[in-house]
Amino acid sequence: MSTSKKKGLGRGLSALFGDQKSEQKEQKISQKSLRAGISDLRPNKYQPRIHFNEEKLSELASSIKKNGIIQPIAVRKDDGDPGRYEIVAGERRWLAAQKAGLHEVPIVVLDLDDSEALEVAIVENIQRDDLNVVEEAKGYKRLSDEFGYDHEKIAKFMSKSRSHISNTLRLLSLPADVIGLIQEGNLTAGQARPLIGLSNATSIAEEIVAKNLSARSVEILVRSKKGPQKSGQIKIDANILNEERRIQDNLGLNIKIENKKNNSGKITILYKNLEQFEFVSNLLKRN
Repeated sequence: MSTSKKKGLGRGLSALFGDQKSEQKEQKISQKSLRAGISDLRPNKYQPRIHFNEEKLSELASSIKKNGIIQPIAVRKDDGDPGRYEIVAGERRWLAAQKAGLHEVPIVVLDLDDSEALEVAIVENIQRDDLNVVEEAKGYKRLSDEFGYDHEKIAKFMSKSRSHISNTLRLLSLPADVIGLIQEGNLTAGQARPLIGLSNATSIAEEIVAKNLSARSVEILVRSKKGPQKSGQIKIDANILNEERRIQDNLGLNIKIENKKNNSGKITILYKNLEQFEFVSNLLKRN
């Protein structure tokens, strides 16, 4: 992708998200406000969001019937079909407008290439918290696979940490049925992440959902499910794991219990900052 095209992205985002002072905005948006027929718009082929909540769509449709569409739908020209447009951001408003029985909708026309259209769609959804974590991961994967973005570049563009991008993408390596549980909201990313790379991820995921385990409890469960320990490792006992979980729940801190065959061992309390250290220190110094 040429450098000149990439420089246009900031202008597109400024235009889309309301930077009225952006000098470049005028270069990206049509000079006049436009309206387009509902049938003249088509969904964005780069839309990262897969699921639209029907109840929320109906609520938005009712609002549109009463108040109209306040924010125009961002589109780009459809080069393959002159006179028609591809939605860049605002597909939910377009769907709700159909439910509301509108024949026309307000639009703002952006001059974006394919990668910019995908980027804007991802940003628009994430900034509005509309994507579930799997859809977010798939959006990042498309940036990587189709447009050559590495994790560092995605992180910089999305204003996320590199570890967030990498950890989010790793969720896509889980079995399809586990990914389905995440999409349905039955499993959180924190609960699912310890399952990455496990051959029995599906059965553990089902147990997590059935028992409604916390992310911390999932880590303990996964350690107990990893099978025989390597030579020289301390054997993990289910009773010890249960005590570890109870102590962690009480303290609100991660701990590790190592119990040897002669029932000697150690308890390690992990803290992340000075406040947690002082909490543990004061707790241990009580008479």
